[in-house]
Amino acid sequence: MRDFHSLSEREILALAVSLEEEDERIYADFAEGLRDDFPDSAAVFDGMRAEESVHRRRLMDLYRSRFGDHVPLIRRTDVKGFVRRTPVWLARPLGIVSVRNQASAMEVESRRFYEKAALRTRDASTRQLLDDLALEERSHEERAHQLGHEKLRPEVPGAGEDAERRLFVLQIVQPGLAGLMDGSVSTLAPVFAAAFATHKTRDAFVVGLAASIGAGISMGFAEALSDDGTLTGRGHPWTRGLVCGSMTALGGIGHTLPFLIPTFTAAMWAAIAVVILELAAITWVRHRFMDTPPLSAALQVGLGGALVFLTGVLIGSS
Repeated sequence: MRDFHSLSEREILALAVSLEEEDERIYADFAEGLRDDFPDSAAVFDGMRAEESVHRRRLMDLYRSRFGDHVPLIRRTDVKGFVRRTPVWLARPLGIVSVRNQASAMEVESRRFYEKAALRTRDASTRQLLDDLALEERSHEERAHQLGHEKLRPEVPGAGEDAERRLFVLQIVQPGLAGLMDGSVSTLAPVFAAAFATHKTRDAFVVGLAASIGAGISMGFAEALSDDGTLTGRGHPWTRGLVCGSMTALGGIGHTLPFLIPTFTAAMWAAIAVVILELAAITWVRHRFMDTPPLSAALQVGLGGALVFLTGVLIGSS
């Protein structure tokens, strides 16, 4: 993957064309998926799709005037800093709240891209177009906040609260949740394998502590190096790395501390109880902040935890 700051003006324009084409098709999918139940929101997405089509044509015209007819295929997945999107066809049936959140996040990302791209170009006409598109994406962002109010409950957050919640989710909840899931689940196998292999609580504690701290350091660096936050608004990379690494270590240490109890049976049951509480907390966070249905979140988290737990028990008992 290329770093955004290494792209030339030609590559930035080619990427912008690709981004607008992708957004146009996504909005068309949103409109089609919402048309029966949310006709007003579907009409908004039809309008946004048409505007994205105009943006793409304006970018194409400028590109041709400067660089010729061949536009290299540069996609968002080829450049660091973009948030991975769930394909619309995998998210059906579409829910109006999740669609509104995704549309709003798309527009924030597009606006930040054009703002950063405008600062990197020296051509006056290119900078003017990119600045104009950044302003238009901001209007799309505001429009996305209003989607779905025809059937939304009164307690759904307003635009200001929605923006703050989105930033909180991007900068704190997502890296923290990734760390908590990794720490709570991945360390189950070594901790319980050591416990069942030795039947010594101190050995299990030492293994669990080492695994938790090691996983925290690894996940922290991985998160910090994955995205510099330039385009996504996900915040400073080292802040995200600290959050992710800390939650990873905390997730592993949680079910390691019970092995300070000298009695093996008591320590084992206490650790299992902590694991259940950890998985329940992860399920709640995914439901509360990631719009995951509670049953689906519980099944996914519970299945993963159970498989890793059984792996540790089987290896330790063999």
